[in-house]
Formats: sequence, structure tokens, C-alpha cells
Amino acid sequence: MQLITWEDFEKIDIRTGTITHAQPFEKARKPAYQLTIDFGELGTRRSSAQITDLYEPEALIGMQVVAIVNFPPKQIANFFSECLVLGSVDAAGVVTLLQPERPVDNGLRIS
Repeated sequence: MQLITWEDFEKIDIRTGTITHAQPFEKARKPAYQLTIDFGELGTRRSSAQITDLYEPEALIGMQVVAIVNFPPKQIANFFSECLVLGSVDAAGVVTLLQPERPVDNGLRIS
């Protein structure tokens, strides 16, 4: 584990958002979904997420998630991923999404 400073942590902008659209990402090398996430006043961002083991696209709609929103866009095939949805990853690589324990406003900062 590499230690970071408090100043390093403060650079990361982690926010709550609600998934408004989810579809299979056919051109991804590993199974993934293309997500559109509403971050309130920050607007919507798109993300490529390798979360196909536990989630179906239809079940993701309306789900609140936690994501890093200040990474530069990353091109994956013909898609630009604009945020990183956070989850815990087990030894087999299965991702369980991080979520607020109760509904909160979209765009709230995680600290």
C-alpha cells in the first residue's frame, strides 16, 4: 500500500450520482456497460463500467452510485468515459458498486 498525503486526497473529486441510462458496451475488450450518470448541478457524465457480473442494465437505472468525476476523459473504443464509478473488487474481479446507504442529492461531494 502506498501512502498519500491529505493534499493528494483533496485533489480527488468524488460525488454521488444516479444512473439514468445503461446499455451493453459491445466494443469493449472486457464485458462492460456504457452508463450515463446524473450528478445534479455538475450535469451528466458517461462511464464505461465493468460491472456485468452482478448487474443487468435495466436494474441499474435509478441506482445511486459513487464516482470520481475529475479524471480527464478516457477513450475506450469509440466511447469517451468521463468519470470512474467506484466499487469493491473481489479476488475473481467481480465488482460490487459503492452506494450511499440512503438516497441523497445527486452531486454531493464524498469526503
